[in-house]
Parts: sequence; structure tokens; C-alpha cells
Amino acid sequence: MRAETLTIDVNGHALVLSAWRAAFDPALGSLFVADVHLGKDAVFRARGIPVPVGSTGETLGRLDRLIAVHQPESIVFLGDLLHARESHAEEVLTALRRWRLKHRNLRLVLVEGNHDKHAGALAAEFDVETAIEPYRLGPWALCHHPQTVEGAYVLAGHEHPVIRLATGFDRVRLPCFRLAGRVGVLPAFGAFTGGFEVRAEATGDAIYAVAGERVVRVRNR
Repeated sequence: MRAETLTIDVNGHALVLSAWRAAFDPALGSLFVADVHLGKDAVFRARGIPVPVGSTGETLGRLDRLIAVHQPESIVFLGDLLHARESHAEEVLTALRRWRLKHRNLRLVLVEGNHDKHAGALAAEFDVETAIEPYRLGPWALCHHPQTVEGAYVLAGHEHPVIRLATGFDRVRLPCFRLAGRVGVLPAFGAFTGGFEVRAEATGDAIYAVAGERVVRVRNR
């Protein structure tokens, strides 16, 4: 199944929002992904909490589908690629190694997040460049922590935004893109992540919710 996309205008630049919880700049050929948190399930198991295996494979599979659709020249991870030091478990590294071999010509850049600092860097074989926020690319300032940067529009992660929608007695929490005047926050990409609830009615931000395979505009600025 192919996820729907929605192309929006951000200060005169096209940005494609994907229901697979990523954004793509077609002019730069760059895919932006926030808060992957690879190996979070391995971290929980290492600390004695019995959670199922499989979130790393699910997350990397969604990256495969994004690459197949958009054919990017580069992927910029907006922080927290790994969850913690235990993410270097062999099961996680083996899956990541296989994935990297399939995409060996793809440039990978990691804008260092708070979890990356605790997890420690990946080995050189994974060929992931590390950058410090803000990482400037075209019209964007790519960050992990939402902030303002002079002369650029910020795309960031860290917050794992979700929105609660309700109709009658039904309630649902959906990952969302939150775009303000100078800063946009992407939903967490990882399959095993929580979320921080934002309220569309309490902000002037544009909110785009991920509802299954669709991106739905909830509120316009």
C-alpha cells in the first residue's frame, strides 16, 4: 500500500508531507525524518521490560518504502536516530547493516539529538555523517530541538507531536506535523515511540494529522 502525500508551500518552497511520517524536498532530493529511535525495544528488554521484537524492522521497512517512492539523494535524520546505548545490540546493528547495504549510495546525515549523545556514534561502516544543529540545507535549518534560526525555516523533531481528534464518544490520537510561522515539527518516525499532545484550537499553527495512509489538514494558519 502506498501512503498519500500532501505538498504544501513553506515560504515559497515546496515540501511534501508523507503519511509515512516524513517530509521530502523535491528540489533538493532530500528526505527529512525525525526521531527514529532505533533499538528502543532492545533497550526495554535489556532493562528487564519484556516488549515484543520487531519495531526496528518495521521502521526500516517504512524507510525502504519512502526511498522507493521519492528516490532521494540524501536522508537527513532530525535527531534521535538511536534510542540509547543498548541500541547497539547485535540484532539492531545487523538489521541496520543489511538496510545500509541496500542503500549504500544514499547520503545519510544525522543532526545530533539528545538521545544520540547518550547512545554513542554508529561505527564508520554505517557511513552516517554527523552534524550539529542548525544544519543549513537550502531554505531549511535542520534541527533536533525546535528553535528559531535567522534567515531560514526550521524543520525539527524532538516533540513527537500528536493531536487528539474527537467525534461524539470516539477519541483518537494521531501523529501530526505542526508548522508555525518559522518552525515546523515533524512527527516521530519510529514504530515504538510515544507522543506529546498539541491542541489545534489553542494555537495558530498549521496542523496536518497522519490518519492511516492519509495526511489530513486539521487547521490552517
